Amino acid sequence: MQVINNNSTETMENHSISNKKKQNIIILGIESSCDDTSAAIIKDGVILSNVIASQKVHEEFGGVVPELASRAHQQNIIPVVDRAIVRAGISKSEITAVAFTRGPGLLGSLLVGTSFAKAFALGSGISLIEVNHLQAHVLALFIKEKEMVQNAPEFPFLCLLVSGGNSQIIHVHDYLHMEVIGQTIDDAAGEAFDKCAKVMGLPYPGGPHVDRLAQQGDPEKFVFAKPRIPDLNYSFSGLKTSFLYFLRDKLKENENFIEENTADLCASLQHTIIDILLNKLRKASKQTGIKEIAVAGGVSANSGLRNALAVNAKKHQWNLFIPNIEYTMDNAAMIAITGYYKYLNNEFAEQSIVPFARTQL
Repeated sequence: MQVINNNSTETMENHSISNKKKQNIIILGIESSCDDTSAAIIKDGVILSNVIASQKVHEEFGGVVPELASRAHQQNIIPVVDRAIVRAGISKSEITAVAFTRGPGLLGSLLVGTSFAKAFALGSGISLIEVNHLQAHVLALFIKEKEMVQNAPEFPFLCLLVSGGNSQIIHVHDYLHMEVIGQTIDDAAGEAFDKCAKVMGLPYPGGPHVDRLAQQGDPEKFVFAKPRIPDLNYSFSGLKTSFLYFLRDKLKENENFIEENTADLCASLQHTIIDILLNKLRKASKQTGIKEIAVAGGVSANSGLRNALAVNAKKHQWNLFIPNIEYTMDNAAMIAITGYYKYLNNEFAEQSIVPFARTQL
């Protein structure tokens, strides 16, 4: 995890749960909320393995096709779990509990992971733990790696959660106590990246391509509309519309406009999205007085966002925490670490539990 500490006080782990810690707790995590099938093993909070099987079938459609995603999960789930157990160097009988993503996500995909987790727990006679996907993104900040000193935010902290489906500012009081104080009222930042990239003819998923091309362009070359949303909430639908109409008008003047200006378009788009995100994050920090700042979710892998956060951290004396790239995308390690803390808090699920497509923290 990348840490930028602008405070002389050392980060300390919150002990509201950690005082109850036991040894040899091994959690199998299952993640299947969208188009990645993932399994991970965590022992006493330390990651032993994290296996992800991605689905390339969606690229030709320019987005995830739910039915194809669920079928691919059915094919991948058993070999992925088996590989995670083998890489962790443990036996199936050593697993203490199985944690799974209950939602939000694609219902068909979630059903595959939920069904497997329930069957695994029932067949092994172990505990079942349901996990909120959004909460897990935040707790990815607490994943420990072998022989590495963990650097995690001190409670309370603010977390900017940005992904393809969510853009939220979360006040994190404790491992299992989180409060959303700002969120998008329509589209998410990640969706804005992907949809605008699609308009420019870039491959799916568009976010990484925009990030790569933006590094070669001028972020101030073009100006796009920024929303005026009250409080700490976000909106990105207006930006998408502004971007679409801008390209429509320019293409009338020059049919090669996109090809000739792709890098500058990407840089200007990325600059606008990041500015919208950080404007509200600065406001939230000022309102709450909290300077422990973290970022999570798929868009937190964006290099422009990471650089802008580092600049703001230095300017506003934030202690900034950014997860390793591998833990920003959908992965089972974040599900397993959430399951670990819920296990310590005796939060277990019944076999009658069902997944949900939409929910909030």
